[in-house]
Amino acid sequence: QLVESGGGLVQAGGSLRLSCAASGRTFSSYCMGWFRQAPGKEREFVAAISWRGGSTYYADSVKDRFTISRDNTKNTVYLQMNSLKPEDTADYYCVADENIVVITTTTPGSWGQGTRVTVSS
Repeated sequence: QLVESGGGLVQAGGSLRLSCAASGRTFSSYCMGWFRQAPGKEREFVAAISWRGGSTYYADSVKDRFTISRDNTKNTVYLQMNSLKPEDTADYYCVADENIVVITTTTPGSWGQGTRVTVSS
């Protein structure tokens, strides 16, 4: 089970940190990531992190603004979002899969319920 938190309303240029707590699995064995879906748009990949945290991947639209990290002692993955823009407004979903290529290129096996981020201009 994946449970996201940390979403909310923020002004453009501001920051938010999303958290995703995982349970019911061997967290450190799974690669983790974040997807988002904006109103009226398709779901898109945002970021991914390998099971030990040594490798990270980002969509071009968030590179240099967002940082994904994980704490395997807390079974939690984070998404630090800085310099937020109105176009970052979306529902953000935590995902997990054994294969990071699946996260970055297709549809991961496990999804959270999502947390909404709204960036006002």
